[in-house]
Amino acid sequence: MSSSELSLAEQDDFIAETLRRDESRLRSFIGKRVFDDGDAEDVLQDVFYELVQTYRLMKPVEQVTAWLYRVARNRITDLFRRQRPDSLNEAEYKGEESEVLLDSLPSESDGPDAVYARNLLFESLDDALEELPEEQREVFIAHELMGRSFKELAEETGVSVNTLLSRKRYAVLHLRERLREIREEFLDS
Repeated sequence: MSSSELSLAEQDDFIAETLRRDESRLRSFIGKRVFDDGDAEDVLQDVFYELVQTYRLMKPVEQVTAWLYRVARNRITDLFRRQRPDSLNEAEYKGEESEVLLDSLPSESDGPDAVYARNLLFESLDDALEELPEEQREVFIAHELMGRSFKELAEETGVSVNTLLSRKRYAVLHLRERLREIREEFLDS
């Protein structure tokens, strides 16, 4: 057996072991963030496809589990961007001025530093979402990122539209505060 065949066999073994070890936890991680089962499965497949491609190009990953989660976060972010390009707009709340939380994100076309800053902000947003009580997080993601209407959510959950609005409002206030802190921290450094 030549060294390239052995190398390919070793790659296959590594990839298979990674799939066995990390698939269920990664599936759960994605499922908590992507509520459509088809989209969640697509994200999972994209992550594993990228793993295979990376190893086929002979670019081994040192901390493969952390790498898988980072790729999953990026794919989820890409999915949300495609589904709702003008996310986090809070014009629905009467009496509040309309504000887009992520207006201040650097453009990806501004170079590698801007891409790094965007990724840090998205990771921080993900962390801030995790800090929310489950009811607030679910309504925020369903309405803001998945584009579901409050009426639709109320019919599905049996929770009144006003309660859903209130939950989302608290989520938005928390996220605004966290992103403001992150932005100030980033600008000060």
